Amino acid sequence: MNLANKLTLMRVLLVPLFVVFMMVDAIPMNYLWALVVFAVASITDLFDGKIARKYNMITDFGKFLDPLADKILVTAALVCMVELKMTYAWIVVIILVREFAVSGVRLIAAGSEKKVVIAAGWLGKVKTAITMVAIVVVLLMHIILGFGWIGESFPVQLISDILMIASAVLTLWSGVQYLWDYREFIDPTK
Repeated sequence: MNLANKLTLMRVLLVPLFVVFMMVDAIPMNYLWALVVFAVASITDLFDGKIARKYNMITDFGKFLDPLADKILVTAALVCMVELKMTYAWIVVIILVREFAVSGVRLIAAGSEKKVVIAAGWLGKVKTAITMVAIVVVLLMHIILGFGWIGESFPVQLISDILMIASAVLTLWSGVQYLWDYREFIDPTK
């Protein structure tokens, strides 16, 4: 396994640690630790692709695992955020429906006669980056609020809502674009 794929796999392996920090209030500064783990995992997403391209380490395994690792990390974060009332379930449902649809198309393409492995497109990468930034900002605001560095009147919920809705809109847009681009694989006449 090359370095790029190891970084991608590390992102997946950090997810359980992130979830523990998010959900266990008994851990001192649990949201801060969750944020650190999430940030480290998100940064691996920047480096794995750059390393793979620069050193010619692009593999079908990496094309498959990279977007899957992103989905696992982001889904875990969003589910925790719904449980903790940091975002709304309907936003997460939009994001998850897109992820399932895209994953389904990828599976169909890989199983087709052409055996196509579809890598993440630029809009999907932007969507992932925006969603990860939104999650980081929401966590950061809750950390700052918890430390008392901002007052209760600071519009944490409003800012969180705007960021998460923007992420859902971008997710929906990228999903529609993805389905359109790969419509040949979901043609019901075939």
